Amino acid sequence: MSDQLDGLYGVVLAGGTGTRLWPLSRAGHPKFLHPLTGTEASLLQATVARLDLLTPMDRVFVVTGVAHAAAVSRQLDTIPDSNVLVEPSPRDSCAAIALAAAVIARRDPDAIMGSFASDHLIADKERFTEVIKQAMLGAQKGLLMTLGITPTRPETGYGYLQCGGESGDGPVLAVEEFKEKPTYDVAEGYVKSGNYLWNAGMFVWRADAFLAELSRQQPQLAAGVSRIAAAWESPEREEVLGEVWPTLPRISVDYAVMEGAAAVGRVGTVRGDFGWNDVGDFHTLGAVLAADPSGNVIVGREISQKSGVLLRETQDLVVVPTEGRLVAAMGVRDLVIVDTPDAVLVIPRERAQEVKHLVDELKELGEHGYI
Repeated sequence: MSDQLDGLYGVVLAGGTGTRLWPLSRAGHPKFLHPLTGTEASLLQATVARLDLLTPMDRVFVVTGVAHAAAVSRQLDTIPDSNVLVEPSPRDSCAAIALAAAVIARRDPDAIMGSFASDHLIADKERFTEVIKQAMLGAQKGLLMTLGITPTRPETGYGYLQCGGESGDGPVLAVEEFKEKPTYDVAEGYVKSGNYLWNAGMFVWRADAFLAELSRQQPQLAAGVSRIAAAWESPEREEVLGEVWPTLPRISVDYAVMEGAAAVGRVGTVRGDFGWNDVGDFHTLGAVLAADPSGNVIVGREISQKSGVLLRETQDLVVVPTEGRLVAAMGVRDLVIVDTPDAVLVIPRERAQEVKHLVDELKELGEHGYI
């Protein structure tokens, strides 16, 4: 397997503001920079560290925005600064992944790249490594590989992969169709059928195979990133980037490439049963971090270090304290309590997904200082 691993490049997408984790996650300090892993590592640091069994750190790239580039470089002292690819403005996941693919393909035309979100938690790193190696076998045959997660419940917050039979030898399954976030009843049907996996938003493919499929379906985007990549190592980089980047379509990689590629049989998947969690909201965070005997979770520190938090007769709380101020709660249950220097959030855990509506309202009110 080692000769195949020589060709792996890791790409970590460090974008988005994580509005469902407001007011902890802000535009200026988004969730991937926070230590939400149950250790001192940030989500971003944990994502990069997870790749060390697959590829040397000088083959790991991070795509991030102008506002976060300095913080990203500071947190990731093991990867070269030149591997931090800075987008002038957010253009969604397709442009970010395509830029990395084009830059990597110029450096190594035979490269296999893996694309990973910076805000996922994964419990079993060794199993994750094995699954990526399985995906690389499919990628070598030219398939665009995505990682699928066996559903544990009828989740309406994730997209799904409709799977067909095995694609050749081994664990690679054909992906027949990408399904958008379903209603609860539809999700229940997906889970019962056994033919559907959660779409984890992690991909493995030959960079040239992805760029060819991008050219077929999104010629304008493909031509744009090709121009940018050609100037990447030259003094013209900033000028070309400034001219071309704003013209690129703002579209996710699922819509732009993967749905169309699946329709013509070019997408495969492997089951990623390695303890995956998408840290999308405070309820999910409470479910994956260590709790005390009453089910209370204190985010950002070990459960034994309860300084700054005083809980009496509480159950199943998710508490995010801030430095220098006490959070006290008594006689309540199933709440999220988030304390930050300029904003406090209290919400029932079951409504944690709705936090983004508060952010939308703040935008409408023009209260951008809180966002």
